[in-house]
Amino acid sequence: MLSEPSAANKVADYEADTSFLGEWGRFQQRVFFLLCLSVIPNGLTGLSIVFWADTPAHRCMLPAHLNLSAAWRNSSIPLEEDASRGGDLVPSKCFRYKLEHLLNYSETGLLPGVDVNLSNVPKEGCLDGWEFDHSVYTSTIVTEWNLVCDDSWKTPLTSSIFFCGVLTGSSISGQLSDRFGRKIALFGTLALQGVSRFIQIFSPNWTVFCVLYFIVGMGQISSYMVAFVLGVEILSFRARTIFSTAGTNLFFCLGYMLLPLLAFYVRDWRTLILVLTLPSCLCLPLWWFIPESPRWLLSQGRIEEAEAIIRNAAEMNNIEPPAVIFCPLQVKISKRVESYNICDLIRSPNIRWISITLWVIWNTLVIGYFALSLNTSNLHGNVYFNCFLSALVEIPAYVLSWAMFHWCSRRMSVFASLSSGGLFLLIIQLVPAHLVFLSITFEMMGKFAVTTAFSVAYAYTAELYPTVLRNTAFGACSMASRIGSIIAPFFIYLRTYYIYLPYILMGSLTTVAGLLSLLLPESFGMPLPETISHMQQFPGTGNVQRMLSSQRMGF
Repeated sequence: MLSEPSAANKVADYEADTSFLGEWGRFQQRVFFLLCLSVIPNGLTGLSIVFWADTPAHRCMLPAHLNLSAAWRNSSIPLEEDASRGGDLVPSKCFRYKLEHLLNYSETGLLPGVDVNLSNVPKEGCLDGWEFDHSVYTSTIVTEWNLVCDDSWKTPLTSSIFFCGVLTGSSISGQLSDRFGRKIALFGTLALQGVSRFIQIFSPNWTVFCVLYFIVGMGQISSYMVAFVLGVEILSFRARTIFSTAGTNLFFCLGYMLLPLLAFYVRDWRTLILVLTLPSCLCLPLWWFIPESPRWLLSQGRIEEAEAIIRNAAEMNNIEPPAVIFCPLQVKISKRVESYNICDLIRSPNIRWISITLWVIWNTLVIGYFALSLNTSNLHGNVYFNCFLSALVEIPAYVLSWAMFHWCSRRMSVFASLSSGGLFLLIIQLVPAHLVFLSITFEMMGKFAVTTAFSVAYAYTAELYPTVLRNTAFGACSMASRIGSIIAPFFIYLRTYYIYLPYILMGSLTTVAGLLSLLLPESFGMPLPETISHMQQFPGTGNVQRMLSSQRMGF
């Protein structure tokens, strides 16, 4: 009786049977750049909340008809300590002195601080609303719906609701993509993202806005993940390495760098969202130029369609394809289609521990990346320049990640970048308070290291999981990491209690995640696995699997 061909042979067959296409022909170039273009809208919109949900300087409004003297009008706001500024006294943003007392003092000619001790004057909330500083923004959702003081919790919650949408999108997009195909999932989620963001412009209140923002989050992460997996599965090894570590990330960064430029010229939040909606719509015509993944088609037993795509690629590259592209051995294997789902990620000890470790690492990376990115509006200086600087540091990070992925161990690359990022963030608390620019430098170095680790870990994950589960695994990793993204907005608000607390927590978590990465198996220089049995082994699970196999055989 002949033995079944191994999964390793299947991988080798696919790589060998498509090698005649070359590494960097017109087909590969078109797929590479068009998929990268589809990522630009994610960079533009992913962190746009930094601008259209920023909280300008504000104070309690005084009625215009109020008959107060200039002295009492200027002293109507009490001073409070601001923990985020080292305990400095600043005008209160949420309280004013009771107007009836101020009117009485003003009418009797008493002067504040001279005849009246202000510390004894009763206070009240901003009963007539707030005055907002419009020197930076014409309007934001904060000024539109007064999301300050007792409602200030709604601002970070807005970000968290978006990331809840990202969590939901991560949980379903991978399985939909594995079930219905990469191409349908990619353009379906691009359309969902564009339509929901356009409707968001007409939101009558904060609740409706957040419901639509949840849907935007679903579409955004889904389109990014599917585009990434599609490129990894179509491109050859060298092009795949550049695409997964530098290509998509640099185009995401390009969109991120354009964001502060657009926001600088468009200061109204509704108009800004309209401008940011257009790139998603412009990506939809790419449907006619981006093919389905041949690997996915083979895994579904759709051999003829996969071969048609490869023949079309050969024609574009001016290469004569062989008469039979996929040998009978591979066709035989491909037709034995088996259904997989998210439960297979924890079914066996090996894939279970790989998954759990990656979930922890992704969660930590997302906390660090989004907390540092959202924190740009709290840094000293111009918010537009700070956002641009935060985007700019990602370019060398992506270049470094490509170099590390090309020449270095995957495991050591993740460990080195995570550990250094944690160190930079922990150092910030040691910098004297007056050296603001030095603190910003260390924060940007931490962002650089975390971004490098994120880029490497993303591509590393694609190499660890097999084709039959790759997109589902990406969805699960992204889904697990969204716990971090949901709490990341509240992470930066911890600075109101102690300015260095966010950095201490992020630095510690990042360092621990770096140590955990040393447990992952190495995948450098190895072909992409096609089945679960071809995955690399997590330390200690090989013996467990052999014991289980022996028990099943009756030993």
